[in-house]
Amino acid sequence: MATYDPAELPELLKLYYRRLFPYAQYYRWLNYGGVIKNYFQHREFSFTLKDDIYIRYQSFSNQRDLEKEMQKMNPYKIDIGAVYSHRPNQHNTVKLGAFQAQEKELVFDIDMTDYDDVRRCCSSADICSKCWTLMTMAIHIIDRALKEDFGFKHRLWVYSGRRGVHCWVCDESVRKLSSAVRSGIVEYLSLVKGGQDVKKKVHLSEKIHPFVSKSINIIKKYFEEYALVDQDILENKETWDKILALVPETIHEKLQQNFQKHHNSLQRWECLKKAISSQDIKNDKCGHWLELEIMLQYCFPRLDINVSKGINHLLKSPFSVHPKTGRISVPIDLQKVDQFDPFTVPTISSVCHELDAVSTNDEGKEGNEAESDIKHRTRGTQ
Repeated sequence: MATYDPAELPELLKLYYRRLFPYAQYYRWLNYGGVIKNYFQHREFSFTLKDDIYIRYQSFSNQRDLEKEMQKMNPYKIDIGAVYSHRPNQHNTVKLGAFQAQEKELVFDIDMTDYDDVRRCCSSADICSKCWTLMTMAIHIIDRALKEDFGFKHRLWVYSGRRGVHCWVCDESVRKLSSAVRSGIVEYLSLVKGGQDVKKKVHLSEKIHPFVSKSINIIKKYFEEYALVDQDILENKETWDKILALVPETIHEKLQQNFQKHHNSLQRWECLKKAISSQDIKNDKCGHWLELEIMLQYCFPRLDINVSKGINHLLKSPFSVHPKTGRISVPIDLQKVDQFDPFTVPTISSVCHELDAVSTNDEGKEGNEAESDIKHRTRGTQ
């Protein structure tokens, strides 16, 4: 795979937008079959150009218009916004207050940086195969709920190009939802609550909601390998003290002693489970759920609520290129979520390199054919 060099991005983007961007499929998606008049024409696009020049309220009459502008501007990033009451590129000519966002897909943004308090392998924008399991669990949990609990049919999951995933729910009825309803949906899907100062971020009630119990069943499939082996969340005193902050103080001393006797996170987790179910905290009404609360705090999806609830909120477009990594924001096959590897996602360098190789090969073939034809004709005249 060709190595990505950010300095080459301007030239690579020219080639990408001219010969590789899937305009026909892209237009077909955002036009939704042209059933609603002016649906595509009233859609906002925003472009981020070189040197972070940001242009909002772009809109286009048709696929050709979009192609022409993208090939002229070569945006470093493309964001998709709402469908408005008027053409976004004419918003300055509309009477004050009349220009309103009317529809948009229900979107979800899950970013690995929101897990920095519970992942040990990486932090900030960095990711690796060990923490990517968080995204795998998030897709399984959120997609199951969207499909089974809400009955949403048309769901597009996309790799962000760097450290997260996005989901676009495209059902016609969903695109018309108000901000209040969107907020209600994202609230339903949120369990981990509280900022950096809040130690215990998950609190289960005595009766566990079916959504939570189904989410726990998904987490259980991954928890041992992800949390106890890869992240080693009980490796040493520094890491297990974070876990002890989530259980009653009455068992801290006993656990500190027992943890010293064991040699790895797997053994210490079994020790923790025994202590939690012991007589010491039986009277605590949430005692029974402590193990599950810890699992949820360390593994449950963390959604950016503001991205989902705002109809006029912009989200990075599928098939955009991430300027830092060069990776393309590709759709994720829901049948192969566990096999998805962000490090094998094509970069703009690799696809352009392949295109060059194919073009060179084709030119070589044409040259050989022409040469062969000349030789053949020359022989025929001898």
